[in-house]
Amino acid sequence: MRLINRRLSRGGAILAGIVPFALALAVYGIASQARLSENPDDKLLPAFSSFAQAIDRMALEPSRRTGEYLFWKDTLASLRRLAKGVAGAAAIGLVFGVSLGVIPWVGSHLSPFVRALSMIPPMAILPVLFIVFGLGESAKVALIIIGSAPFLVREIEQRVRELPREQFIKAQTLGASSWQIITRVVLPQIVPRLVDAVRLTLGSAWLFLIAAEAIASTEGLGYRIFLVRRYLSMDVILPYVVWITVLAFALDALLRRVNGWVFPWYGRAT
Repeated sequence: MRLINRRLSRGGAILAGIVPFALALAVYGIASQARLSENPDDKLLPAFSSFAQAIDRMALEPSRRTGEYLFWKDTLASLRRLAKGVAGAAAIGLVFGVSLGVIPWVGSHLSPFVRALSMIPPMAILPVLFIVFGLGESAKVALIIIGSAPFLVREIEQRVRELPREQFIKAQTLGASSWQIITRVVLPQIVPRLVDAVRLTLGSAWLFLIAAEAIASTEGLGYRIFLVRRYLSMDVILPYVVWITVLAFALDALLRRVNGWVFPWYGRAT
């Protein structure tokens, strides 16, 4: 049997997915033990017990200064900003992407402009956002929107252009107006593709969020990471990084499940 035709069973696939994580933990454990045996005060590779203590201190014990649970406070703040930014980018991507893909007049005028915007590094305009919006929540949400929306617009525009033209011809033959074609032919097929596109932008959205929080914020996962780095607190930094990864993975899985539940035909079609 050719290699490209070999398939693992469900149990084998789960085990194969776990193996790399287990190997990474084993390598870290060995490296940490080797460094700590030479220098018990080494902070670069803390022991797993140090992670447990840091998590207990940040997540399960209230802050002595504010009385809040910092870990959960940071998580809620970051998720709130991420949700606002991604929702805004998705709305812009849907409206402009469909308009550019369906209406030739709009596409001819705006497609080059959107392509140019998508080439601007979002991090390069972060200082501009802080000047325009200040250091509050607006600048952080705006960075996520500006960083993600152009990609979503281009992605949705391309997916609209890939729809079979026969559908548009048949709808017009039956007397459908442009608005009816958009709402009854285009949107039902594009919304699940928008959800997939949002899943692809989550990694970039997290990057923009952490960068904005690191520069100007008083709470959030990115803020906490860059706050404790001055003390070389790897026992806090690494669990926060792992937690961000878990949240990103969970959001991706949630969007995939919602897409499959709301649009079951889309999963079978793809």
